Amino acid sequence: MTRHWGAALLDDGRTRFALWAPASAAVTVEIDGGEPVTMTAEDDGWFVATTRAPAGTRYRFRCDDLAVPDPASRAQSGGVHGWSVVIDHAYPWTVPDWRGRRWEETVLIELHAGLLGGFRGVMDRLPALAALGFTAIELMPVNAFGGTRNWGYDGVLPYAPAEAYGSPADLKALVDAAHAFGLSVFLDIVYNHFGPDGNYLSTYAPDFFDADVHTPWGGAVAVRRDAVHRFFVDNALMWLGDYRIDGLRFDAVHAIADPAFLDAMAVEIRAAFPDRHIHLVLENEENDADRLGERGYDAQWNDDFHNVLHVLLTDETSAYYGDFADRPAERLARCLSDGFIYQGEGSPNHDGKPRGKPSGQLSPTRFVAFLQNHDQTGNRALGERLTLLTDTARLRAATALLLLGPQIPLLFMGEEEGSESPFLFFTDFHDELADAVREGRRKEFAKFDAFADPAARECIPDPNAIETFERSKPQPGPDAAAWRDLVRDLIMLRQSAIVPHLAGTTSLDAEATGAAAVTARWQLGDGSVLTIAIDLAYDPDPLPDIEGEVLHSEGERFRAWLSR
Repeated sequence: MTRHWGAALLDDGRTRFALWAPASAAVTVEIDGGEPVTMTAEDDGWFVATTRAPAGTRYRFRCDDLAVPDPASRAQSGGVHGWSVVIDHAYPWTVPDWRGRRWEETVLIELHAGLLGGFRGVMDRLPALAALGFTAIELMPVNAFGGTRNWGYDGVLPYAPAEAYGSPADLKALVDAAHAFGLSVFLDIVYNHFGPDGNYLSTYAPDFFDADVHTPWGGAVAVRRDAVHRFFVDNALMWLGDYRIDGLRFDAVHAIADPAFLDAMAVEIRAAFPDRHIHLVLENEENDADRLGERGYDAQWNDDFHNVLHVLLTDETSAYYGDFADRPAERLARCLSDGFIYQGEGSPNHDGKPRGKPSGQLSPTRFVAFLQNHDQTGNRALGERLTLLTDTARLRAATALLLLGPQIPLLFMGEEEGSESPFLFFTDFHDELADAVREGRRKEFAKFDAFADPAARECIPDPNAIETFERSKPQPGPDAAAWRDLVRDLIMLRQSAIVPHLAGTTSLDAEATGAAAVTARWQLGDGSVLTIAIDLAYDPDPLPDIEGEVLHSEGERFRAWLSR
């Protein structure tokens, strides 16, 4: 019998509670203000109970002598150490017939709900984002985490929206409002680990983790176990069904021990929503092209695109940028032609170990491209954006490549208005955990030349300080109007001249034409040819003269043509 985690309202007004606690001898449901209910032990470590507990009821589980929140709590009261709340997912949707948008139409902007004022604050941003032409917003994880400030990747209750951002109804209102503006909503979700504050699973369900398979966060989640598999797949189905999210981005799936889990999850998701445009995107350090396709995952975040362009724009070659320091123009050409740059070659940053699989056979729309995102900006010690790391002319050219190339483009909040505000790593931990996170953050950058001196590392902002969070709120840059105009014009051009023909696009060729110059060609689905030439050298050479309609030009730095 398949068991589903958590509290589920039944038609007769009662609530069914289920918890997988194989290490517990006895489990009860404690109802706030009511009598505890003894749960019945069933096969394979499950405990179940059905009792009267209407929506709004606060509850928790007591596993032997330990009181814990429901790991599948749909809402929390009092933080991740507090009470779980029974909720009714019914909602008066104003756009009930929304079915999503085609993948080829996608132009993403990544947002952090907490920095923007919670779910209601993000809603206030929707008109401006829609006016710029974005077709989708992507929320960094919104699940409950320790404290009130966090990137979201340290979440511990994957089913519960963070109280600091708003209620489940507030999140649904955001999704509903986005759909009214024609915007799809994507959500980052984390299935490879739990955060350090508020994770009780290992005390009553140690088999949720596999101690023999190591990750940066400890033992891997044991997705081969039926109960663990169900925990995560049902979570994905909840976001897509109860909240009507349109797409999911799965964080760092290379840290999930069993790739078969990813395949099975994709099959179940596709079967559950056959009449909607549901989009599934991976982040995978291993550049695994095998999972990308219509029946599996729509695309993967392409770190290679970011990394090689960052080298060309900034001349930085420390740490993982060293993988792209040699012949960067040739590497960019391969990225534009084949998707991944590393397709099985040895990676210096991985001690020479092979990284990646062949990807040239894939459509360019199987890759999400970006110049900045939460990782690539926030994982810098000082969180600097490209507006402070390179000059405007070259950054405009790279932005044109991002938005007019056939890969699916993603911008990071503030990028659309030339923000110069940092995006820093922030948390809200306390006591020994706060000290460990602070010192761990500073030690992490010891391998970077700029922070080899311990005194320099002391200048890295404290993740737990409220000032670190406040400084990370995006503010318009001094040339905000010019950046908004550029982004709007490029997205409009993309949607009118390129998107209608993106399906069926194939790469023709790409070559380095200089130390920082590349010319690439793609055949679009209607047979027309899109050609892009870019030169990011400090002193660019004249761009080639190509027959066809000039779609956009940034002087001698960038030009795009369309030939029919």
